[in-house]
Amino acid sequence: MTASPSATAPAVHVRGLSKTYGRVQAVRDLDLDVARGEIFAILGPNGAGKSTTIEILEGHRKRDSGRVSVLGEDPADAGRSWRARIGIVLQETSDFGVLTVSETVGMFAKCYGEQRSRVPDELLELVGLASSSGTRVRNLSGGQRRRLDVALGIIAQPELLFLDEPTTGFDPEARRQFWDLIRLLASDGTTILLTTHYLEEAAALADRVAVVAAGRVAAVDSPAQLTAHVNTAATVRWLEDGRWRVEHTDHPTEFIRQRSADGTELAQLTVTRPTLEDAYLQLIGVA
Repeated sequence: MTASPSATAPAVHVRGLSKTYGRVQAVRDLDLDVARGEIFAILGPNGAGKSTTIEILEGHRKRDSGRVSVLGEDPADAGRSWRARIGIVLQETSDFGVLTVSETVGMFAKCYGEQRSRVPDELLELVGLASSSGTRVRNLSGGQRRRLDVALGIIAQPELLFLDEPTTGFDPEARRQFWDLIRLLASDGTTILLTTHYLEEAAALADRVAVVAAGRVAAVDSPAQLTAHVNTAATVRWLEDGRWRVEHTDHPTEFIRQRSADGTELAQLTVTRPTLEDAYLQLIGVA
């Protein structure tokens, strides 16, 4: 049986996207594709154009030029039925005053109706808030509030979930617990597009990463393969005659063999390859 075009088309397809604020060009001729079912991370420094790009994809900001398709429709003029197919978790945490977690989720569930929304109790179990269902939102911890934000973002079982800097301000334990939740959602078939400042977050979660700098995509690849887009020379370091020596080479094994062929001892020898951080810094023009 042949898959339908909508099932095989990318969840997000962008070509030549541009957006200017006054004299500042936030996004310039940006291309992007996100496959259905993948976790895709957009990584970049402040001011790189990440948030503007996401807002355009969500239909919350107008673009100056370019072609954009999200779940087969243009966000600029997509209707309510399209919006029901996406979920959004913004940087700001939710605050519903004196409402409890259960009351908040129940209120949102009624907005979508029983046919579209998840069962509130099952949803709270999914995001790890079942034991806090009776807690007032204002009394939740930061990590619990982000879990509530995700619950509200996926209550209508969206095909595509946008996460904007989802773990900013988290301690390491809360961040890793949140990662487990994202992986669980992805395993259920949800396409996830997230922006993040954290290299380790992109490496831990994403199937592919787009590094954005100065409004453009500098590289797109799996976290493990991003180093292929930059200088990948290995660094050989050793101690010789009381002095540290350093050599950068694409062929470290051959270099070491030749260097020690005459019996010279390469004391405290180390060979290091570029890391994701090295690649990232080169791609954004810092290194």
